[in-house]
Amino acid sequence: MAPLIVPDPAALKQHLNNEVGITDYLEVSQERIDRFADISEDWQWIHTDAERAHRESPYHTTIAHGFLTLSFLSRFLTGAVQVEGTKLLVSCGLTSVRFLQPVPAGARIRARVRLRACAENPGFVEAIWRFTIECEGVRLPSCIADWVVRYHS
Repeated sequence: MAPLIVPDPAALKQHLNNEVGITDYLEVSQERIDRFADISEDWQWIHTDAERAHRESPYHTTIAHGFLTLSFLSRFLTGAVQVEGTKLLVSCGLTSVRFLQPVPAGARIRARVRLRACAENPGFVEAIWRFTIECEGVRLPSCIADWVVRYHS
């Protein structure tokens, strides 16, 4: 799906409380999970040991780190909406994050992106984006997160 093009940060307010896009699917491979484990130094067996996860985990497979799932927010945002006239985009943090379902190794995930809030300030527009991250073929979302982003013009 092509991203929504917004002509400038001030025009974001026209999309308040609307879903602005659904991203393309992204595969969360075991290789990606292992690389994230190395970078984050989180080698918990539920993420990296497929044999043990098959035997001992209630999911019977390895699962992605929650923070790996969150790390795709930037990709998902730019895949859903592009704000022209922005000199600098700054992450101001997350106001809410819930992990509702695991992301199994090899699953494909995508995000539904909704603009929850938008406020103009001198020199920037602050937006709060709601991401509902879904695993292909699973009814309940894997993660719901609200991300505060500032668009400097």
